[in-house]
Amino acid sequence: MIQIDQALRPSDFAAALERLWSLSGAKLLSIEENTANQQGSPVFTSKGQYTSQGWTEWTQGFQYGSAILQYDATDDGAFLQIGRDRTRDLMASHVTHMGVHDHGFNNVSTYGNLWRLMNEGRLTESAWERAFYELALKCSGAVQARRWSPTSCGSGFIHSFNGPHSLFADTMRTLRALALSWRLGHALMDEGDARINLLARLVAHAKTTARYAVYYGDGRDAYDTRGRVAHESIFNPADGQYRCASTQQGYSPFSTWTRGLAWVMLGYPEELEFLDTVPDNDLANLGGREEIVSVMTRAARAACDFYLEHTPTNGVPYWDTGAPGLAHLEGWRDRPADPFNEHEPVDSSAAAIAAQGLLRLGRWLGQHGEDGDRYVQAGLTVMRTLLDEPYLATDPNHEGLLLHAVYHRPNGWDTVPDDAVVPCGEACMWGDYHLREAALYIQRLAGEGPYLAFFGPEKS
Repeated sequence: MIQIDQALRPSDFAAALERLWSLSGAKLLSIEENTANQQGSPVFTSKGQYTSQGWTEWTQGFQYGSAILQYDATDDGAFLQIGRDRTRDLMASHVTHMGVHDHGFNNVSTYGNLWRLMNEGRLTESAWERAFYELALKCSGAVQARRWSPTSCGSGFIHSFNGPHSLFADTMRTLRALALSWRLGHALMDEGDARINLLARLVAHAKTTARYAVYYGDGRDAYDTRGRVAHESIFNPADGQYRCASTQQGYSPFSTWTRGLAWVMLGYPEELEFLDTVPDNDLANLGGREEIVSVMTRAARAACDFYLEHTPTNGVPYWDTGAPGLAHLEGWRDRPADPFNEHEPVDSSAAAIAAQGLLRLGRWLGQHGEDGDRYVQAGLTVMRTLLDEPYLATDPNHEGLLLHAVYHRPNGWDTVPDDAVVPCGEACMWGDYHLREAALYIQRLAGEGPYLAFFGPEKS
């Protein structure tokens, strides 16, 4: 269980954040130089150098989005130029990519961050540049919403790249694409000129994920532990009936892959923040604000509580809470995670995602008359761990920023050092991006700029 430091404050991170951004800038420039002619997007490091791994192209937005975050945090225009130019030149295919559920990763991290910076007055207002970002965001949300699978209960979900039977927990964080597209006044136009409400699909997907991917300890099956998250939920595409839990990257359908848990922990609080800006009338025919918020809050609380209870004391989880090697790590939840152990890898990328989820949920609860302090302090505690060794990559020759991340443990894709038994010492694009994003979030909480939200602030 995480040992929460109740005394931490965002302002306490000033020196750590300054060091982070200094390290981050040098690494981004190295990646830019070394991957210029590389085939495929950089995904994770091997022996300290970023490499590609074919599965789906879901990480390029994190690469260029990281440069935009670097500019956001430091005002260094060189990184704005990288992020802006690469978004313009290389990201268009991701906007119209029909084969993935990753639009909120690739496109909100690039076009969305640039649009947000313009709204914040950090970029010079340009009608054409704004229109370029907004058109990309409109299209991206509609394309993602087109991956729709109806369920037998009259709802539905955005299906994963596995096919129309598959709901991924990850997609909770990519709903941002639908939110922005809807906010910009867009709709998905389908056969017969049917106009499909993107907010309706966002809400429906969030409800379906909460119902089937998140567990609440109410006896649903023999492994129903409150807050456990199934990476994948399988439906019969012929009639929309739910069939079973599954996983692609976790150990089993009945354990919890911690990065899938983290996507849920962050996705719901972000959407709760977004719903605060949506008029009641727009939610009335979707179940109403009270019901929608109740579903999302229940899922977010359960997932975050599970993380707090099933993560080692320093806030970094092992890659799956049911991984078999944990049986050899007696008392693993009662001491700091050991990335150099001989049985199971940790996943620092899950920690970076989860930390932001804890922070956002805690703040949102506090704004709505509930005590969210426990979550805020837990998020700060996790970030304190990640912003220091052995997780922060201080070696200038290592292109990664956040060490001890894993991608696909079952497939054996992650590098195992010659003197180790399990993967360790490497980084990944989503881990590095989310460490930067969480760091920027804390920087904003400490008073440096407006509140960091993917949907705002609105253009003045």
